Order: sequence, then C-alpha cells, then structure tokens
Amino acid sequence: MIRWRWTHGMALAVLAAGLVTTPASPQVRTDLGWVKGTQTAGHRLYQGIPYAAALTGERRWRSPGPAAPWPGVRDATAPGPRCIQRTASAGTSEDCLYLNVTVPRTPGGRKPVMVWLHGGGFVEGAGSDFDARRLAATGDVIVVTVNYRLGVFGLFAHPGLAGSGGFALEDQQAALRWVRRNAAAFGGDPGNVTLFGESAGGKSVCAHLASPGAAGLFQRAIMQSAPCTGTVPAGTMFPGLPAFRQWPTVAEREGDGARLAAEVGCADPATALACLRRLPAERLLPLHDRFITPAAGSPVLPKDPERAMAEGAFHRVPVISGTTRDEMRYMVALFYELPGTPITAATYTRLLEEAFGARAGEVARRYPLDRYGSPGLAWASLTTDVVFSCPTHERNGSLARRVRTYAYEFTGADVTTEIPGSDFPLGSAHGAELAYLFPASGRDPLSTLMIKYWTAFARTGDPNTPGLPRWPAFDPDRPTTQVLASPPARTEPGDLATAHQCGFWS
Repeated sequence: MIRWRWTHGMALAVLAAGLVTTPASPQVRTDLGWVKGTQTAGHRLYQGIPYAAALTGERRWRSPGPAAPWPGVRDATAPGPRCIQRTASAGTSEDCLYLNVTVPRTPGGRKPVMVWLHGGGFVEGAGSDFDARRLAATGDVIVVTVNYRLGVFGLFAHPGLAGSGGFALEDQQAALRWVRRNAAAFGGDPGNVTLFGESAGGKSVCAHLASPGAAGLFQRAIMQSAPCTGTVPAGTMFPGLPAFRQWPTVAEREGDGARLAAEVGCADPATALACLRRLPAERLLPLHDRFITPAAGSPVLPKDPERAMAEGAFHRVPVISGTTRDEMRYMVALFYELPGTPITAATYTRLLEEAFGARAGEVARRYPLDRYGSPGLAWASLTTDVVFSCPTHERNGSLARRVRTYAYEFTGADVTTEIPGSDFPLGSAHGAELAYLFPASGRDPLSTLMIKYWTAFARTGDPNTPGLPRWPAFDPDRPTTQVLASPPARTEPGDLATAHQCGFWS
C-alpha cells in the first residue's frame, strides 16, 4: 500500500489558504494569490487558474515549474487558453497550463475532489470543454478540469531531451500537486482525490497508476474507455495504421523525434533542441499528430503500465474501469464508413487480411457478415472487441487481484456525436457516456445514475449507495461487469466476456 505523508510546508500552505477564506465566498486565496470566480445559487466556478508556469520559447519541452504569484485578485471568470492543437486555431497557446474548479454551494465538511483529464487522442481538447456543474452539485463534490500539453508539444521525444515522451503526464501531476496544496481553500479534502478521465484521459489515469511521481496524489481512480493495455492489430484503430503496442519505448519515440527534427531543418544533433525551440509553434503543428501517446521508460513513466498492472507494481487505490458497448462505431463512421463509400463485403475481407494475416479466415468465421446489419457494423463490432472491450476486461482482472475494482459497460445512446453526411448508427459509441456524466441540463435517469455512482465512489471508494442497483466488485474468478443502461433496460451485472468474445481474443 502506497501511503501519502504531509510535509510541514504542504500543511502550512493549506492551512493558510483555508484560514483566509470561507467555502461560501466567491473569492478564494490560493497559494499564489486571490481568485474571484462566478457564483450562482447552486455552485461557484473558478476558471483559468494557472497551475504551472508558461512553457514557451526556451522552456518548450521542459518539466512544468511553479507559476508566478499575482498581486490583487485574479479574474477567474473565463477559461485559460486551450493548449495548442490543430483542430482549434482560435484561443490556443503554448501558455496553456490552466485549470478550472467547480464547487457546489452546499453545507458540510471537506468535500471529495474529482480531477478530470480530458480525452482527444492526446492531440486536442481542453478541460473547459466539460461543464461540471451538475456533476458537482448532484454529487456534492468539487470537480477540477485540467489542460495539459498535447501532441508534439506534450509528448515529443529526442535524444538528449530530459523528460522525453512524458511532458503531458508531468503537467497532469503538477495539476494534482496544485490540488493537494489548494483543495482546502475551496472547501475540498486534499486527502480524498479521485483522478478520472476518458480515452486519452483514461489512458493518462492508467499511466499515473504506474508512475512513481503520482504516489499519494490521488486516492481513487476511474478509467473510461482507456486504451492502455493490449496490442492493436494493423488497421483496426485507423485505416493504414500499422500494428502497435499501447506504450512505445522512449528510445523508439526519440528516433521519431530525430526524424522530425531533420524534416524541419534541425538535423544536427548538437544543436537540434535549440533549433527546435526557436521555431514558431505553427511550424511544428503539421507534425502534431506524430506524437499521440506517452512513452514508457521516462522518469515520469519508467515502466510500461500494462506490465506494471500484470506484476502488481501500481498504486493500490480502488478503481472503476470500463468501456462503452459500441466503442469503435465512432471511428468506423469517421474513418471507414465514409458517405458514398461504405464498407463492402470485399472491403471487409481486405481489412481482415491486413489486420490478421493468416488468421483472417478464422476471424471472419467468428464475425460472419450475416450476423450484422452491414459489413461496417461487423467491422465495428470486431474492432470494439479486440481494441477496447477485451483488453479492458483482462486489465480489470489484473487490477481486481490486488485492489477493489468495479467494471462497467455503458449502453446508453450516443446523443451528441455528429459526423456530417454520415448515417452510420453510432449506438453507444466511444465517448457517448460523457454527455451523461457532464450534462449541461436535464434529469436523464441514466445521467443521474452515473453521477451518483461516480461521486459515491469518489466519497468512499465504493459506488454503491442506497437507491441504486447493486454494483458488485469485479471477481476475476467469476467476472461480471455492471451494464449501465437507459430505462426500460435494467442496470445490472452482465457477462461482457461472452458478449464480446474475449475467450477467442485471449
């Protein structure tokens, strides 16, 4: 069991912050200065709070350092800039290490704190994309949403570069340290922090479970649709993508970085890093998507998390871990089943051969076209099983042998994804649960159920609470997965391994 110990300095910082403000005030004193947010009858919201210094110019690709204190009261009524990314040119910057804090206006003692790491394939997104008001108010928890460096700016690696392949993870840990120092000032419990995230954010949670630097920074973990274990067969995630392991090595990534440096005119190893740091960010953006996952073997992530979990070398905290039922339908609709050129029977055969080689016929017999509504749906079912559902099921078994683990499968409809020109049925696609966990409004029964499960877990390490269907802990010897369903379907334990043919894939 990894235990967290307060240092004298940490205690003084939190006590000082807590003594100069009250949870009901729209102004809060953090360790770097006062912030003033917005206040309503149900919540207080503080946005754009810097948790680390700007990492621009000569500080590009360096570990995050402390932000500078500010005089007076900082306006915290608008988000900070999004970390630079290709898909949102407006409002993006390399000066982007900001977070947002949503606080429910309810009486009581120190509240659990939930720290959200957004998804987006490590190349897009921002903490401010997620409206945490209902999550915070319904669950009586404080929610912190975080920006972290993305793509070539957050995961770049190069020979001789300290921290290669792990800057995004370092940013996230810097945000967690900010939470530890400042949670009490907002009415939160710095000793009860839940780290949760979806997709790239879930993969980040997986990494922090195996990262020595994250010891004591969180006491619970939630991984939603986290691609953090298993090997992805060729072409099953994106068309033309070779087979890959979820965690490349730093050495592999450094080779990629050296090739990138040469492409932009910084080939000389002796001066490459200085040359790259002088380049404007726009020169690097065309290469942004080359770096889409952290690397194992860095100081922040010395061991591959898949191996760490199999060996039990991870932080012993309770875990929720799960997927959506139709994960890959979103990717199939976006990249394969294009308007006017749907997957045909011939395309399906070719995709199987590219992915599985000599085993293609065996896989085809397991996933025959006459079982599905279309070749595209067959490919989506197959890739959901091999990329998400079964690796997650196996990982849940590894976790459950050592920590209390709660497995789930989300089966609600995707109500927010829009792909122009596509009529491909999305079902419960990748990311579908986010609209239920972070709803802008409404009282959808499945949304309420999820929020109550998630926040009960944040409070106690157990999602079970009176009035909800019982959610049994995952038992590796008799594994069941809680199926989160919209009424009239029932939320109850189910057999994910059989539904997704995990015996075949294992």
